[in-house]
Formats: sequence, structure tokens, C-alpha cells
Amino acid sequence: MEAWRQRILQFLFPDESDTWLAVLRLGLGLQVIFYTLSLQTDWSYFLTATGNGLIGRRLGEAILSLESPIVPRFGWLVTLGTYFGLREETVLSIACICLFGAGCFLLIGLLSRSAAILAWLLHLCATTSAGMLSYGVDNFMTIGLFYLILSPLPDRYSFDHRWRKRPLKNRQSLGFFRRVLQVHLCLIYFFSGLTKCLGSGWWNGTNIWRALVSPPSNIIAPELLVKLQYVLPVAGIIICILETGYPFLIWGRRTRRIWLICICGMHIAIGLTMGLYLFALIMIILNVAAFGPNFTLRQIQSARSRKQAMAIIDQTTA
Repeated sequence: MEAWRQRILQFLFPDESDTWLAVLRLGLGLQVIFYTLSLQTDWSYFLTATGNGLIGRRLGEAILSLESPIVPRFGWLVTLGTYFGLREETVLSIACICLFGAGCFLLIGLLSRSAAILAWLLHLCATTSAGMLSYGVDNFMTIGLFYLILSPLPDRYSFDHRWRKRPLKNRQSLGFFRRVLQVHLCLIYFFSGLTKCLGSGWWNGTNIWRALVSPPSNIIAPELLVKLQYVLPVAGIIICILETGYPFLIWGRRTRRIWLICICGMHIAIGLTMGLYLFALIMIILNVAAFGPNFTLRQIQSARSRKQAMAIIDQTTA
């Protein structure tokens, strides 16, 4: 029993560097910036309660209130702004600027935790208030920012650590939060892949065809898809294998590199063929943060060790 206890503790609290945390912070900073820039022209159009809005914020918030009355939404901020004499458009504009600023602060690592909390709150408000227009990227951005809030910030590459001399957290704490992120991704990919495997649409390519020809993701011409019709079932099977096999093959040292590259390649292909660039970016950020940096560090350290050993040999032989 003691041996099993030690194995469990070693699995949950491994020694980790803060490189993965820096990747997560930098990546989410870029993600928030790109997300805000992509919506800046339509921000008020999507989130206004009445007037020129596409659907209207009140409809989405009314549906949300039936599910949970305590989920943050922009209606709260607009109500708060009225006490200070601010109009709805002004409150939404300030929220957009603050979200962009939070992304910039995350990128440079200044007030990292406060910036992560602000970005998470404003993004969650935007997602819930315009819930009828949100999709997968919003869910994964919320997940990533939530993990960043809880993680032991700052990392050594942040401005907080270099300028404000904030101390680094212990390696076991860094390892625990990374492990939770890794397990979460494994569950997401496994059940996503299992769901795809249970239907026939991914085995015969029908679901990929529908995804590629449905607006607004119909970037590729249907004529080209007809010519590539025999590739679609193969692509569907590969996606099922990659996602279902993710929790089994991403842990091994021999298979981690190839599986990580394949998963990132899959998301790049999704982004390029369907125009889901932000979705591809957030998934690559989460995967690289969860399973990437330590592998890279081991390669760099081993390469340095080999160079040092070769230098010693050269000096000895000389």
C-alpha cells in the first residue's frame, strides 16, 4: 500500500519547471488579444440588449437565467454602469478595451493573476450573454483562463518575476496543476473520439463533408471536395484514432512527440479548412502547455550534455 501511495503522490505532484505555465500564459495572452480584435467591430452588435443587435443580449441572458442565475453576464455590468451614469454602449466599449488590455498584460506577464481573472470574467460574460453565437473556442478559452487563474503564477519569464521580484512557487505545486490540465485534456479527447466512433458519419466521411460545406465554414469549393471524396473517410478514421488514442499514447515518451504533432496538425488542418483559426490556436496552446515544454527541455538539456561531453573528449584527446 505504501508503494501505491508513493506512486499516486508522484503522479499527482511531479517535479515540474514553470515552462509549461509560461507557454499557457503567453498563449492565452495572444488568444485573448486575437479574440478581442476579431470581435471589435461587431462587439456592440452582438452584445447590445436592444436596437441594432443581431439577436439581443436579453434573450440569451433570459435563457441563461433559467439554467443558472449566478453565472456572470454583461447585464450585471450594464446595470452597475447605470449607477455611474454610463450608457450601455459605453459599458460594452470599456469591457472590450479591458479585455484587450488583460490579454496584453498576460502577454508580458504584468499583474498576471489579476489580468487572468479579468480576462476570464469578461470573456465569460461575453460568452454567456451571447451564448447563442458561441462555439467550442469560447468553452476552451474559459477552461484555459480558469486553469491560469488557479496556477501558481508568476513564472520566471514574466515581468512580475523579473521586475517585482515575485518568488517562484515550488515544483510540486507546478506539477500538480499541470497534471490536472493533462488529465482534463485526456478526458476531453477520449470522450470526443468515443462519441465519433459510435456513429457512422465519421467512418464514411459524411460528417466531415457536412462540416466543410456548411456556412460559414465552407471555405473549400464543393467541386474540390467531390474530387477528394475518397480522402474524407480516411480523414474521419484518422481523427477518431487520434482522439480516442490520445489518453493512452500521449503519456509515453516514445509516442508523445508523434501524438502531439499529429494532434496539433489536426487542429491546424481544422483551422485552415474551416476558418476556425481561434479554435485551432487555443487547442494547440492547451496541448503544448500540457505535454510540450518538458519534452523540449529534455531535448535541449541532452543536447547540451552531449556538447559538453564532446568538448571534454576533444580537450582530452588534444
